[in-house]
Amino acid sequence: MTVLDLQGVRKTYREPDGTPLPILNIPRFQMLPAEQVVLMGRSGSGKSTLLHIIAGIARPDAGKVIVDGTDITRLSEAGRDLFRARKIGYVFQTFNLLQGFSALENVLLGMSFGGGRPDRDRAAELLRRVGLAERMHHLPSALSVGEQQRVAVARALANRPRLLLADEPTASVDTHHQQQIIDLLRTTCQEEKVALLLVTHSPEVAEQFERIEDLEEINQLDAETAGT
Repeated sequence: MTVLDLQGVRKTYREPDGTPLPILNIPRFQMLPAEQVVLMGRSGSGKSTLLHIIAGIARPDAGKVIVDGTDITRLSEAGRDLFRARKIGYVFQTFNLLQGFSALENVLLGMSFGGGRPDRDRAAELLRRVGLAERMHHLPSALSVGEQQRVAVARALANRPRLLLADEPTASVDTHHQQQIIDLLRTTCQEEKVALLLVTHSPEVAEQFERIEDLEEINQLDAETAGT
């Protein structure tokens, strides 16, 4: 059984003059439950677009996106939002924390999006596990960049997702904290039995994973149209 199965996924955008600009053409891509995979790709190769499609934030033009047995392309926008909140964690490059809420409140809000009752004990436990036991009541503005990314990891795991997507999670933190973030993601996902798909352009990050995929190899675009 797979936790992620992409089948014939295609996505094309339009240039301002109406010229079609193919971005994705992925015949097949699969991940197993609790598997950890790095997806490499140069800037502009479609990495973030692919993550948005997997998360249901964007829809492909064609194909199936099967997450934990559900083809999310068949869901309505509201249905995709609810499914994402329940089944998919997302660590954004820029954190996307709500600045008027404490670290703990940001995690609790993440829980509420799934339609369930926020679990304060689990939220606090996740923040303890990411090293923020003494900082959970601080606003994001009082936290370092590395600490804010730790809150984002805790929030992404709040609803016990089946799949966690991490979009360049070390891009906004300094070199000193990059390894801490990678270790945190890998260890926490392993403990929670969550599949991890991490997107990066960093060879130093990628070499730590057993399975490394190059987006430009699995993305079957014609060479003439692949320069996005």
